[in-house]
Amino acid sequence: MVDSRGALAQGGRRGERLELRVPTTATQLPAVRAMAGDLAIRMDYDLDAVEDLRLAVDEACATLSVIGLPDAPLTVIFETTRAGLHIEAWVPTADGAEVPRDGFGWAILATLVDSVDGRRSTQDVVPGGDGSPTPVGLIAMDKYLPGQHPTEVGSGAGLNVPVPQ
Repeated sequence: MVDSRGALAQGGRRGERLELRVPTTATQLPAVRAMAGDLAIRMDYDLDAVEDLRLAVDEACATLSVIGLPDAPLTVIFETTRAGLHIEAWVPTADGAEVPRDGFGWAILATLVDSVDGRRSTQDVVPGGDGSPTPVGLIAMDKYLPGQHPTEVGSGAGLNVPVPQ
């Protein structure tokens, strides 16, 4: 689903948000990775950054699929900003389940993107949630475009911009 009702962005155009909801199976996760790569290419990231984003999304999805409830869908939200690409991935979990933030997989994820956070949340808070207090595991990450790393709060660097067609 593409949501183009976001706030007005640079040049008066509206930002876009893409939401994917897929089963947490090994056969479906490559579709999420491919979407991350396609968006990164359209946003003019260099080839190394495109591959970094693909790998980061793959690692985040694999991490979440381990803690998700059986047969629970994985939801991934891609949002373009002036600064780059913001991604939030989440999956319904058992109450009290934590997103693992240690180990080799997390270390790799943290090196592939500019910022990453993993935490517990609920579906009434996450984008694309159903409004219920159902617990979810969430991984949020940002990959900035070259020269676009926001340096201060309120700089406007994170405003939504559309992805070129």
